[in-house]
Amino acid sequence: MELRIFTEPQQGASYDDLLRVARTAEDAGYGAFFRSDHYLKMGSVSGLPGPTDPWITFAGLARETSTIRLGTLMTAATFRYPGPLAISVAQVDQMSGGRVEFGFGAGWYADEHTAYGIPFPSVTERFERYEEQLAIITGLWETPAGDTFSFSGEHYELTDSPALPKPLQSPRPPVLIGGVGARRTPALAARYANEFNLPFQSIETAETQFARIDAACSEIGRDPSEITRSAALVACIGRTDADVARRASAIGREVEELKENGLAGTPDEVVERLSVWRERTGIQRVYLQVLDLSDLDHITEIASDVMPKLG
Repeated sequence: MELRIFTEPQQGASYDDLLRVARTAEDAGYGAFFRSDHYLKMGSVSGLPGPTDPWITFAGLARETSTIRLGTLMTAATFRYPGPLAISVAQVDQMSGGRVEFGFGAGWYADEHTAYGIPFPSVTERFERYEEQLAIITGLWETPAGDTFSFSGEHYELTDSPALPKPLQSPRPPVLIGGVGARRTPALAARYANEFNLPFQSIETAETQFARIDAACSEIGRDPSEITRSAALVACIGRTDADVARRASAIGREVEELKENGLAGTPDEVVERLSVWRERTGIQRVYLQVLDLSDLDHITEIASDVMPKLG
């Protein structure tokens, strides 16, 4: 089972904070450094110094790291036009030497759209636009060099695009799709996803959703094993109960609640919990949501105390 680090910088982090975390994660042997795509804080935190853009962040990290993969959970379709987004992600993939992973979602947080003047259509329209954007972005990347790409949809139209630049990864960077939608989400995952992620859900919900993904793949003749299964869970891990309690307090959470809904406890407790997740859901990756970005020891301790026991 692969462990990856997942951050929420809208809660309060500068680029330099993220660079320290990414470098720590790289040195510790994690598979990837991921971040959210949000422009507004959530909850009672101050959010200072303010939001950062993921693809600008990754452009910097692409040049200041060397091996760790870089990606989003999830880039919001409401924030950007699909053509320019495809260009940005392809460029960062080139800049990183082919280390980008493209997590992509429909967008959901209404308040951040209001705060920054971003249109926020109905759920139906958001998913219509999201589906068209998936087709456009992957289509642009997969168009052979020298050919052109055209698309005519209800919301977007592209005519004879040169479909440049190309990402370094061929035919494209891995695409991650996630969520708990019962119909459209599994269908889109079956068509486009290299990985399906369940964010902050129970094992029971994960079992149900992964079964839907398998069924959607079967409907179009795709082997479900081609899609990596993953989950995102809050991490609060310590070598002693006192360490766990201290880290839970630092992020404003209760230990027992975190043990029920996330990954909390001593390394042995967390390894046991992850073993249950793997046995029941077949997940191959876990994104550890680390909320206290000043606690770099948390990241290194998990790497030394948990990672070697997962196999």
